[in-house]
Amino acid sequence: MTDKARTVVFHETGGPEILRLEDRTLGEPGAGEIRIRQKACGLNFIDTYQRSGLYPMDLPHALGMEAAGVVEAVGPGVDHLKPGDRAAYAATPPGAYAEARVMPAAQVCPLPEGIGFDTGAAMMLKGLTVEYLFHRTTPISKGDTVLFHAAAGGVGLIACQWARSEGITLIGTAGTDEKCQLALDHGATHCINYRTEDFAARVRELTDGRGVDVVMDSVGKDTFEGSLDCLKPLGMMISFGNASGPVPPVNLGLLAQKGSLKVTRPTLFTHIADHDTCQSMAMTLFDKVKTGAVEIRIDQRFPLEQVAEAHRTLEARKTTGCTILTL
Repeated sequence: MTDKARTVVFHETGGPEILRLEDRTLGEPGAGEIRIRQKACGLNFIDTYQRSGLYPMDLPHALGMEAAGVVEAVGPGVDHLKPGDRAAYAATPPGAYAEARVMPAAQVCPLPEGIGFDTGAAMMLKGLTVEYLFHRTTPISKGDTVLFHAAAGGVGLIACQWARSEGITLIGTAGTDEKCQLALDHGATHCINYRTEDFAARVRELTDGRGVDVVMDSVGKDTFEGSLDCLKPLGMMISFGNASGPVPPVNLGLLAQKGSLKVTRPTLFTHIADHDTCQSMAMTLFDKVKTGAVEIRIDQRFPLEQVAEAHRTLEARKTTGCTILTL
């Protein structure tokens, strides 16, 4: 097959203006690969990190890490998918901003009936991230307290609902009163407007001075030290993103001074590298969505040709919930 597909590509690092829509030739899938005709693509902060050069990549390169669509063809060795299957994924290598693509099959998951393509495209990277944060990073039990930054974002609103479904107290932060209310509406027990309150002081107040068991921080540089001040002794800091920039070097002695704290910097793609683990994580996510414990909120939709504007909106913190590119 020599069909072509419109694909978002960047030839140099920089701002959203460098993104280009190009026709790329599709071929037949090789061993361990599929060809998927996509219905919608998800937008994530990691895409902006790659575009800007914070996460270096060989150039030119396609962009995007999650999408949903219909499998058109499978290569040798692929037995969990077949042509005609509905599917969704969060996966490497980047290239999801496209009408269709040939890609490795291991992290592509059968999409259950009853979950739409838009929802599938919006939830895979964010939902699988929440799954590993709550189930695979450090033990979190019913009754524990978690501080979650950016609680009104795509990952955050899933995390608020996930915590509620498992009896976990979630204290969120957000940048406006409206975003705080959105987090509360989705299951956060408390939400702090970090622009009008000292979030670390407020967390201490809400926990009667004890601090939280776990901090989940995707903001990075601007919140890292304050997040450490929110932890109880022996607490765990999970730094899983850099929305405000990378965290500067840390003196490990600071962790001892603040109560023998623990810090980890996980990534989703380490967790889903194993095929069976990825499929198991996806089933947990699908179950949360199918039972109604988690609703995937899509608040922004942009056509593929407006991808640069979508990036500008995301980086300006003007989004809530999930954002998708439509095809």
